[in-house]
Amino acid sequence: MITIFKSTDQGLKTIHTLSDGIWINVTDPSSEEIAQVEKWGILPEFVTHSLDIDERARTERNNSLILIVLRLPYKQDKIADIPYITVPLGIVLADKFIVTISRKETVIIKEFAAGRIHDLSTDKKNRFVLQLFFHTANQYLNYLRDIDAAVSILKDKLYRSVQNKEVLDLLKYQKSLIYFTSDLKSNELMFERLQKGQLFQAYPEDAELLDDVLIEIRQAMEMTSISENILSQMMDAFASIISNNLNVILKFLASITIVISLPTLVAGFYGMNVRLPGQNYSFTFSSILLVSLVISLIVVIIFKKKDWL
Repeated sequence: MITIFKSTDQGLKTIHTLSDGIWINVTDPSSEEIAQVEKWGILPEFVTHSLDIDERARTERNNSLILIVLRLPYKQDKIADIPYITVPLGIVLADKFIVTISRKETVIIKEFAAGRIHDLSTDKKNRFVLQLFFHTANQYLNYLRDIDAAVSILKDKLYRSVQNKEVLDLLKYQKSLIYFTSDLKSNELMFERLQKGQLFQAYPEDAELLDDVLIEIRQAMEMTSISENILSQMMDAFASIISNNLNVILKFLASITIVISLPTLVAGFYGMNVRLPGQNYSFTFSSILLVSLVISLIVVIIFKKKDWL
């Protein structure tokens, strides 16, 4: 899908023709749409790199075109093996317009397209890129809060669990944090490379936003690293808790088995087909039953004192 936006006095508007100072958003394009983008002067390899789901964050220049590949956080469906991943967003800076190309429709692009970004202007290409960086880092933080909330719910379940389901769910979130850590680092390195190339130095009014972007990226990296370390230690601890819970259950079952087996043992002696003491008395059965119950009660009391029951 191709959508063309242009900033006006009334905000961000959708248009249908090319002009100066526009933003062209390309999401999961068909082969015909890819051909159309290439007709507008975008190099085929730039399109290919942007649509490659495994493309790393990097920058490339070819004559007047600049390609910036940014890794964005992306929330998958509940049935997915990994709840949060990252996807590449290709940003192509041309002389007269900006093009963003992605295989997935992310929350960040939706926010930009809806005009919810303060002071967004398609005429200011550098500022547009800085705002993408800033809101990308901010979205990482938002998803980190969601992951922390989900982990807290799983943590409460794990205290009572004797199965692996909750640990496996934690493993999924740990994988998401690994993706976040790796791609935030590559985003930071790529941004620093752009700084050294002085891409953002042309407009002094962007200096404050530039500082905000750096702070936000580093904060996202730090929070992701902390969450990953906590989750890793938590998984080790809860693996031990699950094992301990299982041991408690097995100990309880073993104790119950012993208590139940004692009356069976006594009854077994008096069930033998030989002459036994008291077999001619009418109260023998009641006596055997009473002795069995007393023995079982004594064993239960002993097990209780030893905290085996």
